[in-house]
Amino acid sequence: MVRHSLLDIVSMAVCAVICGADDWSGVSMFAEAQESWFKQFLSLPNGIPSHDTFNAVFNRLNADEFQRCFSQWIAHLFEHTEGRVIAIDGKRLRRSYDKQSDKAAIHMVSAWVSENRTVLGQVKTDDKSNEITAIPKLLKLIDIQGCIVTIDAMGCQRKIARQILDNQGHYLLALKGNQSTLHEDIRLYFDTELANGFQSATVSYDENIDAGHGRIEVRR
Repeated sequence: MVRHSLLDIVSMAVCAVICGADDWSGVSMFAEAQESWFKQFLSLPNGIPSHDTFNAVFNRLNADEFQRCFSQWIAHLFEHTEGRVIAIDGKRLRRSYDKQSDKAAIHMVSAWVSENRTVLGQVKTDDKSNEITAIPKLLKLIDIQGCIVTIDAMGCQRKIARQILDNQGHYLLALKGNQSTLHEDIRLYFDTELANGFQSATVSYDENIDAGHGRIEVRR
């Protein structure tokens, strides 16, 4: 017999996690504390589900499908503006490493819109080296039309750049020694132009100086 609505369970769980709940007992406790508020827009035919019910329901959900639906919901809330910057970066989740059970830390690649303070989507990877395979999957989940996608040197790949252009976005990719040939070509170009005073190129110049992490940083 069905005692609770799936939409109710998912809605309460999402709200609880946003507010800091990190296990199913915490989700259930949060929902019980906010029951009167939830009743304003959820049906709750049999009150608040137990933590076991939350656990059982989410164990049966298809994780990939849930992520796709959740990303679509976030994208619907996202105010799309031409030229907005979407920063793609990978981070290890805090406290995700479980030494006792020998469980590796969870590494996520996320698309962050700083202006909206919103994560448009994220993809789990096995380790940092798999960001290269995770970034294309993440780009398929989000709408980047007209936006500027920034990625660190890990994502400086021709296929990734092509995928961004094919999705009608713009890219700003960091370039380091991981792309040795391209890195040397660009270094040679700048050395040559600097020596000639950039007479054969149209360029703009900007310098930023700030203090952080115990040092003064100059960016040109």
